Amino acid sequence: MIFHQGACSDTMETDGHYMMKNNYEYTCALFNKCIEHNVRFIYASSASVYGNGDTGFSEKRENEYPLNVYAFSKFMFDNYLRRYPDNVPIQVAGLRYFNVYGQQENHKGRMASVIRHFFNQYRDSKEIKVFAGSADFLRDFIYIDDVVAVNLYLLNNPKVSGIYNCGTGNCRSFKDIADIFSKRYPNAKITEIPFPDALKGKYQKYTQADLTNLRATGCDVQFTALEKGVSAYLDILEKTDGYIL
Repeated sequence: MIFHQGACSDTMETDGHYMMKNNYEYTCALFNKCIEHNVRFIYASSASVYGNGDTGFSEKRENEYPLNVYAFSKFMFDNYLRRYPDNVPIQVAGLRYFNVYGQQENHKGRMASVIRHFFNQYRDSKEIKVFAGSADFLRDFIYIDDVVAVNLYLLNNPKVSGIYNCGTGNCRSFKDIADIFSKRYPNAKITEIPFPDALKGKYQKYTQADLTNLRATGCDVQFTALEKGVSAYLDILEKTDGYIL
């Protein structure tokens, strides 16, 4: 069985040739090898395919409108998979990850979760910087332990195939996360900064997973509340800078 979680996850990458070769063509090659050798295939899709989410977040083609090159690369493979007949003899499942946060993301740089960035800012300067309008930017934040649990569910249920959302089904604001930091670190200063020009028109201001299809498969993973997940992650960041020892 292959869990294909790798990709260029930089949503600000503008090199379309590189992104399609790395995220689309490579995933197609892996998938075709799995078909050839009868190997189960679980891969990482992305909630970015839904774009601004005006038509909803269920796994339907009409809801998909990628806003950047990264999202387009994920969108293209999902549609490549949809062209295959239903009688593919192996399990093939894609998980559309929403805003994942948690340990072992040290390597992700600017694509690390907002929790990681806020922690680094607080540690360095006791100041946390939020974009102007963050109270109105709502995302579905999912703790990495829950993502692992959904992957393990698929591992243990080899007849489940398809494309599924992997989020909590609830959205929270970036301001909510800043408030969680303020309660944990009373000396933290919350500063509002201008929204970056580079993200205008390419930024999802709202996401919330529709879990209808995932739940219909029998997946009963209970997702961690934001306050509990952020607290657990901060414990790890304080002790090991985010690494699992």
